[in-house]
Amino acid sequence: MDLFTQIKDKVKAKKPTIVFPEGFDVRVMGAAGRLAKEDIMNVIVLGNTDEVKKAAEETGTDLSSLTHYDPATYEETDALADAFVERRKGKIDKEGALKLLQENVNYLGTMLVYTDQADGLVSGAAHATSDTVRPALQIIKMQPGYGKTSGVFIMLKDDEQLVMSDCAITIAPDANDLAENAVLSAKTAKAFGIDPVIAMLSFSTKGSAESEETLKVAEATRLAKEKDPELVIDGELQFDAAYVESVGKSKAKDSPVAGRANTFVFPSLEAGNIGYKIAQRLGGYEAIGPILQGLNKPVNDLSRGCSEEDVYKLALITAVQSL
Repeated sequence: MDLFTQIKDKVKAKKPTIVFPEGFDVRVMGAAGRLAKEDIMNVIVLGNTDEVKKAAEETGTDLSSLTHYDPATYEETDALADAFVERRKGKIDKEGALKLLQENVNYLGTMLVYTDQADGLVSGAAHATSDTVRPALQIIKMQPGYGKTSGVFIMLKDDEQLVMSDCAITIAPDANDLAENAVLSAKTAKAFGIDPVIAMLSFSTKGSAESEETLKVAEATRLAKEKDPELVIDGELQFDAAYVESVGKSKAKDSPVAGRANTFVFPSLEAGNIGYKIAQRLGGYEAIGPILQGLNKPVNDLSRGCSEEDVYKLALITAVQSL
């Protein structure tokens, strides 16, 4: 049974509600319509009524199978504005909150999640990552004990499943950020049936080079072990030492991770973003994500270059996170 067949079975048993703020986008509407038709989850789409109807017509979606709210006319906006003002603790007044919720679909969608009218959110097909992440950090916020969210991709090819992080959020993580990322990535891997073997990546393997960058990764590995002593983790490791058995035996023969890693924590955002895209475009891996880690409720971000299938699969992952 493949990963998404397993996910569908889990999700269908609970039928969570997922909100799609970009109901006007044909890729989003197509995916939302499929999920509703398959009766896998309850679906809410947001957007201008005329634009949403047009997207539904283009994709052959039956709008009666899902719930649609137009932010300009949604009758519960006043109550959501009150909740938003309270959550932001005076950083915005009622008038400003109403305007924001009526004009910004991501804020409206995030408030639906915050107030338990939806169990998770998927956005980003037509918005920048910051447009999805900012409302989530302001409203949903981080789980206790974690300072920053991170963006992880599940990489699929044939029967192989890999986890790569952070590929989307924190530009220049410090050692503690990387350690948190490792702990959260292990939890994400387990949620999708992957037994995490974590490599903390660098351009050095176990001291073969020494710089501020390599020492940071070594320190992050130590901190991650402190945060969760049960982790199977090692670093710093070069990617080939982490992934290729023969290279791992040569470069780090005593490592519990070298040559068999399936969960990779990159030392910086530029490395992670470049790395997963090389695996996707040259290596032929399917990249699902980014999945945002560490939030109190699941909010996930699409690439603006996503396909309908990407939206469909990220929605399933978001639904699993909400269970």
